[in-house]
Parts: sequence; C-alpha cells; structure tokens
Amino acid sequence: MSFSIDNISQFINTYYLDPIRGDEGYNTVNTITWAIILGICIFGVFRLLEKLEVKITPRFIASVLPFVLAGSSLRVIEDSPAGIFHPPFSYLLITPNIYFLVFAITISCLWISIRMQKAGLVKDFHLTFAGFGLAWFFINLAVLLHFDNIVYPYVPVFVIVAGIGLTFIFYLIARHFKSSIFTNPLNLSILMAHLMDASSTYIGVDHLGYFEKHVVPTYLINLTGTALVMYPLKLIIFVGVLYVLDTQFEDDERSLNLKMLIKMVILILGLSPATRNTIRMMMGI
Repeated sequence: MSFSIDNISQFINTYYLDPIRGDEGYNTVNTITWAIILGICIFGVFRLLEKLEVKITPRFIASVLPFVLAGSSLRVIEDSPAGIFHPPFSYLLITPNIYFLVFAITISCLWISIRMQKAGLVKDFHLTFAGFGLAWFFINLAVLLHFDNIVYPYVPVFVIVAGIGLTFIFYLIARHFKSSIFTNPLNLSILMAHLMDASSTYIGVDHLGYFEKHVVPTYLINLTGTALVMYPLKLIIFVGVLYVLDTQFEDDERSLNLKMLIKMVILILGLSPATRNTIRMMMGI
C-alpha cells in the first residue's frame, strides 16, 4: 500500500505540482487533464449563466474581454523579477491556477453588475461589468510600470499589426469566396486573437530567446526550427473548429447559447496568452 501511495504521490508531483511550482509549462499528462477540466467547466459555466439569466451575445463577450486582459496582466505581475508576490500566494497566479482565480473574480463582478441593474443603479450591466474589468486591467498595468521598465516597445506594435493584418487578408479571401462564416465579426475576432497569439510566440521564440510551454507547439517548433509554424497551425485548427460550430449546431436558443459560450472560450484561449506574452516581452520579463 505504501508503495502505491508513494508512486501516486510521485506521479502527482512530477506531472502536476512540480510544473506549477517551477512554472515549467505543460506536459502531455497535465495538458490532457486540463483539457478535460476545461470541457467540464464550460458546461458548468453554461448552467451558471443560465441561472443568472445571461444571454451570451457578442455584446456580452465583448464585456468579458477586459477581464481577459486583467487576468493576463496579473500573470505578468507574478512573472516580474521584482518579486511582487511571494509563495504560497504566487502559486495561485501560475497557469492553470490563475484561471480559477480570475474566473471567481469575474463571476463576482458579473453578479454585482447584474444586481446593480436590477436595483436600478445602472441601465446596462454590460457596461458596468466591462468597467470593472478595465479598471482592474489598468491597475495591473500601473503596478507593472511602477516596478518594471518598458524594454521592447515594438513588441505590442508587431503583435497587434500582424494579427490585424493577417486577419484582414483572411477576411478578403473569405469575402471573395462569399463565406458568411468567415466574414462573421465574432469568428474573425477569434481568428485575430489566435493570430496575435501566434505572432507573440513567433517574435518571442525566434527573436527574443523565449520558449514555448505547450506540448504540440513545442514539438512542431522543434520539428520545423521556427515558430512561424504557429500561423498555419492556428489557422488549420480554428478554421476547422469554427466551421463545425457554425454548421453542426441546432438553431434553438439553448444550442445557440452554448455555441456562443464555446466561441467565447476559444477567443479567451487565444487572447489570454497573446496578451500575457506581449506584455511580458514588452517589459523584458
């Protein structure tokens, strides 16, 4: 029995706890685990939003995005060599733990915003909710600028311009072929977020000496010798995913709501690392 417990303990430490303590990134085991947990969480969030009577529209998704910026910049604060946060609290700010922390804060702000609207204190909870996220994001930026200096100011320019430029080219091609799916603003926003993520990976890995932490991208980068491979990888995956989402879901309201939630999650999974990587590189962290 002790042998089995020791083996289980070693397995948990090797594949889950040590990567968090050392911020070592992902391995095959924890990647699969977090993917399963994410899938479960999506349905949990879906039920929660139903109870809060929140319809997932492009307007709602836009109001969530400031919290993505806030969570990503909070992660950079933890990365700061200034040592702003210390263990054990700093462990909460390492992926994937930070997702749960940011989620809890985001849901709390959403609940408060909805209650304020119902109490007649605000007309539209979306604006109030987004305002909470923007305030948090700007506070994080102020903290970063106080403790660290901007080292590579061209990084955010490159990431944003490359993301927007490549998305615009994709839009022109989609419009030429009269594709309603890939000229849809939300779908284009998802592709832009992931192309920005690809851009941040490319400039970080190929030009600034950073390294990729995810399993599949690491394998492909090592195989090809360049992080440029992230561009076709992102397009192949998410063009396919968006096509399936927009052609295979039913047209009833509940199915459409679930589809929008999945799209919101995919958008967040692109924008979050893009933001974190960009801010981190800009500050030379």
